[in-house]
Amino acid sequence: MGRVGVLLLNLGGPEQLGDVRPFLFNLFSDPEIIRLPFPWLQRPLAWLISTLRARKSQENYRQIGGGSPLRRITEKQAQALEQTLQQRGQDARVYIGMRYWHPFTEEAIAHIQRDQVEKLVILPLYPQFSISTSGSSFRLLEKIWQADTSLHQIEYTVVPSWYQRSGYLRAMADLIARQLDQCPHPQQAHIFFSAHGVPVSYVEEFGDPYQQEIEDCVRLIMQTLQRPNDHTLAYQSRVGPVEWLQPYTEDAIQDLGAAGVEDIVVVPISFVSEHIETLQEIDMEYREIAEAAGIHHFQRVPALDTHPIFIEDLTSLVIEALNSPQKRFSDVVHPPQKTFKLYPQERWTWGMTTTAEVWNGRLAMLGFLALLLELITGHGPLHAVGLL
Repeated sequence: MGRVGVLLLNLGGPEQLGDVRPFLFNLFSDPEIIRLPFPWLQRPLAWLISTLRARKSQENYRQIGGGSPLRRITEKQAQALEQTLQQRGQDARVYIGMRYWHPFTEEAIAHIQRDQVEKLVILPLYPQFSISTSGSSFRLLEKIWQADTSLHQIEYTVVPSWYQRSGYLRAMADLIARQLDQCPHPQQAHIFFSAHGVPVSYVEEFGDPYQQEIEDCVRLIMQTLQRPNDHTLAYQSRVGPVEWLQPYTEDAIQDLGAAGVEDIVVVPISFVSEHIETLQEIDMEYREIAEAAGIHHFQRVPALDTHPIFIEDLTSLVIEALNSPQKRFSDVVHPPQKTFKLYPQERWTWGMTTTAEVWNGRLAMLGFLALLLELITGHGPLHAVGLL
């Protein structure tokens, strides 16, 4: 089979407080995160947002120890996967490629080339596919492959999503059952699935399958869990003025409190590693909201990290991918059977359209933020012409 590699893809995170602003800049420079009709606006807007959000984000990271544990946990997952592959008779090297911080995807590809890998499985650590997560990484990899013809010698295959796998579902059910059993009344505790949100336009206008896959994932986990508990799905981490998938996590928690629910078990459904959105957003912000809403018992299911069943299932997934027909970037990024555009920044429609209405709001926000920045710093075009 030749030298085999596995490339694990993830978001990445700032490892110390000084990394926060450049990490945010990288994040908001991605056109899959913020869609602009004019590419030249991307980096200036990313600079503005990262500058304005840096202090608040630094405080959030300070609350969890001064940096993200994501790289450390992903490295442990890679080591565990590599060891389990060897135990199953598959000699393979596992690499890590982060989208917005070290080790960047480009760094991982350089290592793969140096090691002369001949067959590669590209595996995002996002169970469900979204154009803003797995899709963004696949798009970047497609560009890297197009720019470097020497990579064409590598026989690669991509795994778009894997939330429906029995091992993943059993590992999630195991973690949820453990938390339920710690509740005062296990059968009465409300299971609260919280997924990272995406703008509604991604789903409704551009065909992102993320919401459908999240809902299907929740259904399959509850089916695997086989407990009678009521459950709710909500979405967290929205930013900006546009509408995101609802219900929002904070609103849903308040609604449960108003309905008399006293015990909830929160499940971070779209994350397989502990990071800022589990350790700070859920554990601190949403816990406080729950307590204020009258929910007396708040527990959070830990992320999978290196759960043995999870690692065993990833191992099986890699072995299956190595022995299955190749799935290319183009199969995922530009699927021929789809009638919608997965990547809306490739087109722009003028006129009184939904897209135009969304961008009116975004450009208004951009103008407001620019004015706010001028008022704070005393610098900018309005000051230059004497209007401020």
